[in-house]
Amino acid sequence: MPLFSVPKEVAVGTAMLGVAFATGLLAGKKYPSLVFGIPRSPRSVIGKSSPLWQYILDHSVREHPILKKLRLITADHPWGRMMVSCDQAQLMANLVKLIKAKKVIEIGVFTGYNTLNMALALPDNGRVVACDINEDYAKIGKPLWKEAGVEHKIDLRIKPAIQTLDELLAGGEAETFDFAFIDADKESYNEYYEKCLRLIKKGGIIAIDNVLWSGKVLKPRKDDLTAQSMHRLNEKLFRDARVNISMLPMGDGLTLAFKL
Repeated sequence: MPLFSVPKEVAVGTAMLGVAFATGLLAGKKYPSLVFGIPRSPRSVIGKSSPLWQYILDHSVREHPILKKLRLITADHPWGRMMVSCDQAQLMANLVKLIKAKKVIEIGVFTGYNTLNMALALPDNGRVVACDINEDYAKIGKPLWKEAGVEHKIDLRIKPAIQTLDELLAGGEAETFDFAFIDADKESYNEYYEKCLRLIKKGGIIAIDNVLWSGKVLKPRKDDLTAQSMHRLNEKLFRDARVNISMLPMGDGLTLAFKL
């Protein structure tokens, strides 16, 4: 396939992201507090205590009531900050619908907020292979998966994600998945990415979370292996001719890699 030959749905989605990014640049000129490339807040370009941030949520996020219920439960958890932001989850759900995805991989489940988000976006015969090593956290979300009527779409694998990905590849599922979301141990991101790239079909999308790592990727300290790993991956993705990418200043940074 030629380098820039991608399905119509992906081309449209990439163009939409380009428009959103350009809008962000114009907003940065009008509102000096929106500094391009360097978030003032460790979690987002617009601080989460900002009225503008609340305005964005109030005028864009359309959250399923059970999804919202799980988000609020997770927010009260001691590790609630690990949950994906609701606006980021909605973007990924929209992309899943845009490309008419049926098979999704999620690496890093936590309480299952985004697992539920993906399952709600998939058709009734869709499937989310959800990878994590801690079932205690996932048990928080399981009752709500059932309450939302999507439990049958979720294949929870409690084991190291690398093992699950290898099993999928060995089972002949290479290039059969439409979407993957990586949000787990950062030092393994490169390996997760490579295996997901083999599992995702052409035109599929890999979403990679925490690519800005609270701004620490700008000057990773020698003793900060996580920041170093994220910075190396960001440099690799920028030069990877196997994908088109968009890095978004959303949450703690989200890169979308569109497989060519």
